[in-house]
Amino acid sequence: MIPEYRLKQLNDYQKMEEQLREVDNLDYTPSILLHSCCAPCSSHVISVLSPHFDITILYYNPNIEPYEEYLKRKEEEIRFIGEYPASNKLDIIDCDYDNDKFHEVVKGLEDLREGGNRCFICYELRLLKTAEMAKELGYDYFATTLSVSPYKNSKKLNEIGLKLSGEYDVKYLISDFKKKNGYKHSIELSKEYNLYRQDYCGCIYSRKDRD
Repeated sequence: MIPEYRLKQLNDYQKMEEQLREVDNLDYTPSILLHSCCAPCSSHVISVLSPHFDITILYYNPNIEPYEEYLKRKEEEIRFIGEYPASNKLDIIDCDYDNDKFHEVVKGLEDLREGGNRCFICYELRLLKTAEMAKELGYDYFATTLSVSPYKNSKKLNEIGLKLSGEYDVKYLISDFKKKNGYKHSIELSKEYNLYRQDYCGCIYSRKDRD
């Protein structure tokens, strides 16, 4: 484990690097349940994590609307992981579309600006599902691809992830995947694999902001 005093000296990207060094010192390849919002965001993250982990993508995104858009993004995710030459195992768990749950948890927050508390609740909804399934299925770690986006609050994501890690007793991989040109690399991989890149986050409120 990274000493507490050491953690305080590091930014989130450096904390991830420290964790990956710990992983590489293990005498086995650990498993990670990686929540993914879409194929373009997962592309860079998989390229970073594949040398260190057996990865299972968790496709749980009840915020995405309309349903046709949800299916399009999911199908691109499935296609990408089928084509990407991962260093270790790479698989996917396809969750049910749970859009009613998203609207239930953000009720009353519909008029908030993108990037605020409504988004934080959406982060927690998806990370909670990831932590629950990681515990249930016996994964060593859980994480999310969301921090690769410059529009996502990595500090808040990691705060939620670490809280859930304590509650479910599963290690959380701290991350800020946008660092070291991570977002740029995701764009490059999207072009290489001809991935569909959406122009709004996913929910109807972000779509309204776009429009």
